[in-house]
Amino acid sequence: MRTIKRIHQAEFRPIADLITYSPLPSRQLQQIDPFLFLNHHGYQTYKPHNNGLPFGPHPHRGMETVTFIVEGDIMHKDSQGYKSVISAGGVQWMTAGRGLIHAEVSSDEFKREGGPLEILQLWVNLPARLKMTAPAYTGLQKEEIPVIAVNDDVAINLVSGTWTEQTGAFATLSDVFLSTVAIKAGGSVSLPVAPERNILFYLIRGGLTVNGQTVKHRELAEFNHDGDTLDVTADADTLLLFGHAVPFNEPVVARGPFVMNTDEQIMEAYQDYQRGKFGVWSE
Repeated sequence: MRTIKRIHQAEFRPIADLITYSPLPSRQLQQIDPFLFLNHHGYQTYKPHNNGLPFGPHPHRGMETVTFIVEGDIMHKDSQGYKSVISAGGVQWMTAGRGLIHAEVSSDEFKREGGPLEILQLWVNLPARLKMTAPAYTGLQKEEIPVIAVNDDVAINLVSGTWTEQTGAFATLSDVFLSTVAIKAGGSVSLPVAPERNILFYLIRGGLTVNGQTVKHRELAEFNHDGDTLDVTADADTLLLFGHAVPFNEPVVARGPFVMNTDEQIMEAYQDYQRGKFGVWSE
């Protein structure tokens, strides 16, 4: 079994009136190559006539964002012409590639009516050879994401990669497995992971025991590379963000919204953005 190297508590980093916890990066853990950044927004309840999410137009280059809508909704719009509103249970996957501008805000209905909100955003690095690939976006609702009933107590929402013979909802540029795993209290599941792959293991809700160690709500488990199995048992009704990938082992230079391999590439990204090469933003 893969042993746990360290358990990291997500740090409280509110954004305006948005409750936000960030397990990655932290003072102890900069990345889990190729997983770079994870923000956990909520859980919280918005009153009617609220301002919604605060993420107005901003640029990205060199990475991908994967957004999991647990509660509430999110409205995406970008400079490539993509636009959608994704509701609870849905996922959106955006490839920034060579550059685009996007906004992630709440729908008009959510701002008018209010309600519960819980969202996770994950940044996945792109390998050097794909940093300047064409931007792309796909948003899928809950019913478009395969659900695999492992047993009566465990359901895997397969976002990308493969589980047994099933393929995930999103076709990805690199070999990245991503899922959310819902486990009822007392339920158990064995999760296979090849020893060479880095694991993303973050507890959104609940509590569980993995390979003999307890992991709690808003904790991220960092694993050693000494086995190929995670044996998980839920101590309460649990929702787990579970992913894995082969590390790129490439230099990572991150400045604000850009993730490249060198300082020079970061400077070029800022220059290209200022010159309008990321597309035109229109309201």
